[in-house]
Amino acid sequence: MSKQDQSHARRNILTGEWVLVSPHRTMRPWQGQTEATASTDAPAYDPTCYLCAGNERANGAHNPDYTGPFIFDNDFPALSADSTIEQSNNPLFEARTEAGRCRVVCFSEKHNERLATMQPREIAAALHAIIADFSALTQSKRFSYIQVFENRGEMMGCSNQHPHAQIWATEHLPTEITKELACQQAHHESGNSVLLLDYLESELADGERIICGNEHFVALVPYWATWPFEQLILPRRHAASPADLSPDEVDSLAALLKMSLGANDRLFDTSAPYSMGFHAAPCGSDHPEWQFHLHVYPPLLRSATIKKHLVGFELLGMPQRDLTPEVAAARLRACLNA
Repeated sequence: MSKQDQSHARRNILTGEWVLVSPHRTMRPWQGQTEATASTDAPAYDPTCYLCAGNERANGAHNPDYTGPFIFDNDFPALSADSTIEQSNNPLFEARTEAGRCRVVCFSEKHNERLATMQPREIAAALHAIIADFSALTQSKRFSYIQVFENRGEMMGCSNQHPHAQIWATEHLPTEITKELACQQAHHESGNSVLLLDYLESELADGERIICGNEHFVALVPYWATWPFEQLILPRRHAASPADLSPDEVDSLAALLKMSLGANDRLFDTSAPYSMGFHAAPCGSDHPEWQFHLHVYPPLLRSATIKKHLVGFELLGMPQRDLTPEVAAARLRACLNA
């Protein structure tokens, strides 16, 4: 049994946490749950869709007859505009207010599109709209963090298949951001360099986990990946937030997203589900240690109908994966032009 076939653990440099790698586990027979393959036969316009142009939404509001990106306040936001909570005298029952704002970003008026199938210029238009809204929200002194994310596919709990993302502005830093901030600050303080730029340099020199790249961005399977075909997308230069990107860099990011997400579709011959999000620097002050990056978390493991479950030891002990990141990257590379 080679090293690549033996169980071992890898450290996530962004969170300080560890993941167990068990590559020999893929040889076990699967008798667990399988999912139905998501249908890709959708119309360009769906009269029952709350997000299609001109349609009535669930709260009675009507969408304009938009083309391209369209952004509005979420009709059913997870965050209240104002938040008050009665504090307990017991320190074991600690709570805090968490006010914020939730926005919805339709990428396109076309109901049957997704980032993997849209043209790069259309993806770039959606990114520019997101960045403009992101930038406006960061100007508010009410918010500590702006999280952009997309849930794609029914398997990821997406309630509407129209191509869209969400932008949540929160009063405090979310948990994952707090962990990533601490690790990037510690690295910067120890050597006055940017953690993810140093990491990208090492990954490019190694090459084994690189999926694809262009002039301004690189997509790779991180050394510490938890999800089977997880991706980390990084700019080649220092940029703390998407607002720091030039128009050419936004175009490059659009082209890379089409390539890397398209590879995931072709790997499983389906409209692959995923959660994807921007990780930008916190609002309100300079963060020279922070490097803007995107996480892509696809759940599929063996096929379009078998997904990774984080259960048992993974919930109670530590995350665990069933194939090495090196193998995952090689499989995605093989699907770039398939």
